[in-house]
Parts: sequence; C-alpha cells; structure tokens
Amino acid sequence: MGIRILVVDDHRDILANVSEYLTMLGWVVETCLSGAAALERLKEDVYDLLILDIGMPGVDGLQVCKTLRNQGAAIPILMLTARDTIDDRVKGLESGADDYLIKPFSLRELAARIEALLRRTHGGSSRSLKVGDLAFDLSTMEVTRAGELIRLNPTCLKILRELMARSPAVVSRTHLESLIWGEDVPDSDSLRSNLYLLRAAIDKPFRTSLLKTHAGLGWSIGVQGTTS
Repeated sequence: MGIRILVVDDHRDILANVSEYLTMLGWVVETCLSGAAALERLKEDVYDLLILDIGMPGVDGLQVCKTLRNQGAAIPILMLTARDTIDDRVKGLESGADDYLIKPFSLRELAARIEALLRRTHGGSSRSLKVGDLAFDLSTMEVTRAGELIRLNPTCLKILRELMARSPAVVSRTHLESLIWGEDVPDSDSLRSNLYLLRAAIDKPFRTSLLKTHAGLGWSIGVQGTTS
C-alpha cells in the first residue's frame, strides 16, 4: 500500500493542483473541501499524513487539528496558512500541527516538507512500488518486470501506479475513471482500452499474469492474479 495523504482546503483549484502534483510523485491522494468532512473521513479511513488549510469556513483547520490531537490521533499534520504572522503560526503549532507552509507556496517545497515529515514519523516514504517481479520507480516513473524495461503511456502509468499502490485490493472502475479524468470521463470505453494495453505490456510477454479482472467489481494486481 502506498503512502496515503488527505488534503483539506475549501478552494477547489488549490485542491486540484496539489492533488495532481502529489499524485504524479506517487502518493495516494484524497481530498476534502471542509474541516467537518475531513473529521468524518478520518473516522473511517487511515492516512499517513494530513495537509490542512487553516482558514476554512465552519470548522477551521485549527479546530480540526485540536480535535484530532484531543482524540489521541498521531497523524502528522502540515498546516497551510495565508496568515503570515508569528501569532498565527504559533497558534497552528500549539493546536498540534507538525509543520506549516505559507500561501502562496511552491509545490516543490510542499513535496519537500511532506518528505521531511514522513521521514520523521514513518522512517521515510517509499519511492518505489513492487508487486512480485514488477517494479515501479516513482522518482523516474520507470516500470520494469523481471529487470526488463516496460514502456507505458501516461494513462497506463496512472492506472498501474494506483493498482500497485492498493495491491492486492480490487480498485473499481469509478475510482480509476475519477483518478484519471476527474469529472470529464470520455464517452468511449477508454479505461478498458488502456487496461488492455497495460495487460499486453506487463503480462503477455511473461509466464505469469499479475493483472486480474473482477467482473462487476474492478481490477487488481497481485502475484496470484490470472488473466481473465
């Protein structure tokens, strides 16, 4: 399973930019538009890191942070703030945040802060995915199987990264389509076409199959997979 990050901000553009960038670096990213929604999500799911905007309407970032710490949650929290004053930064840290970043910020700096927090709390984040003899280097976006380089188009890379990050879990069509195209899902069956290309690249030249279709449910990658 890959590193899972929850990003919380009431600005959709910021969420989209941050999510796309961090996903391209190989992290599994989910988003929320409000503090209240984030608290509900965190009750149901486990994440490795929380990126939290301070200035949200309703339940703001400080309240979310305090609530989590009062509940005993140890998740590392990176605060985003447009308030560039000492008092505001101190309030964020006093509420339980581990680090803060002032808006507007560089996406490269955000990634560096995430890496530092993950090193502190998890002993470092994995920059590669591996399932059986299939390897995905997230730093170079290079895929190999049994040491052989496999060339994939950008859509196949996104599909493969998600399947490997969640292996051996089944990933649904809806999730994959949302990850790749957002709300602009093409009318044609582009997902199935790309899965066909992916299977042809990572399975057909080899003795065993890793990519498996689960009728009506979705797809998975695992060492016990068989072509279907």
